Amino acid sequence: MQVLDAIRNRRSIKRFTNRPVSREEIEAVLDAAVLAPNHRLTLPWRFHVLGPEARHAYGLAVGDRKARKLTDPDAMIALRNSLAAEHRALPCMIAVAVVTHENPEIREEDYAAVMMGIQNLALAAVELGLGTHIKTGAVMTTAAARAAVGVPENQRIVATINLGEPADPPPARPGRPAREHTAWLP
Repeated sequence: MQVLDAIRNRRSIKRFTNRPVSREEIEAVLDAAVLAPNHRLTLPWRFHVLGPEARHAYGLAVGDRKARKLTDPDAMIALRNSLAAEHRALPCMIAVAVVTHENPEIREEDYAAVMMGIQNLALAAVELGLGTHIKTGAVMTTAAARAAVGVPENQRIVATINLGEPADPPPARPGRPAREHTAWLP
């Protein structure tokens, strides 16, 4: 597959088949991730491949956060349990963290490197016939989410990636041309 084809075909996949993702497939997408540019060669990425119990614990953390918006205690419990079960059932989930550097400039560069690595991972998944759903958000800073992932104090979770064989990939959306977002300077 050509790189531009992978870029055009990448979609956020919401539903996956039940086919397990092999260790070899996981290692292949992670190997692609670490090929991302990294200005100072700090190698700041850390990958946490979550098994069913860790996914369940992470789902509970997500459920707790979302349930706070509800007022009905039964609905809160149902939402929490539903999200935990959905996470446990995922074929694969990877939490991607960045080592937090004390220097703010290096910290920013390292974050950018990790995000480029995530894009590499997503494009490698497309080539392997897999799909991804990349998620970010405040839940990743909670103690429960950090504990579920096993992230040490010197790391920050920047994204979780659901990985698997797409059950029903969405159709391509027409993108907006880059020229609408480009300024040409003299």
